[in-house]
Amino acid sequence: MTKILFICHGNICRSPMAEFIMKHLVAQAGRTADFEIASAAVSTEEIGNDIYPPAKRMLSAKNIPFTHHAARQMTRVDYAYYDHIVCMDQSNLRWMRYIIGEDTDNKVSLMMAWAGKSRDVADPWYTGDFTKAYDDILEGCQGMLKQI
Repeated sequence: MTKILFICHGNICRSPMAEFIMKHLVAQAGRTADFEIASAAVSTEEIGNDIYPPAKRMLSAKNIPFTHHAARQMTRVDYAYYDHIVCMDQSNLRWMRYIIGEDTDNKVSLMMAWAGKSRDVADPWYTGDFTKAYDDILEGCQGMLKQI
């Protein structure tokens, strides 16, 4: 089983969107039993909060099923447990290093790298553009599914 943890700043927008988009894609591919998929934050700002309402609306508009979510911060235990830790942007990578130290097992990647691109996932918290964030995340998740 491949274990994937998606990471963003607060775990209320991009990383839970990635979690549920990836769960949907693997279900469509008939590979649910092959994956364990979750999400977490690098910060403590939103701990316990559900998915941000505009992110929920985007998932609903795209027919991506989701459940109640409680934001949490990633831990060093997560680094040991998960096979792939996928960050939405460079800032997440920097913050994560304070939590886990160096990526000695080469588990950490950027989402858009899975789509063959060297840029960050658009952050809808600042832009309000949940469509762009969704498109980026979908492209990254599709790339992951093809490669894993």
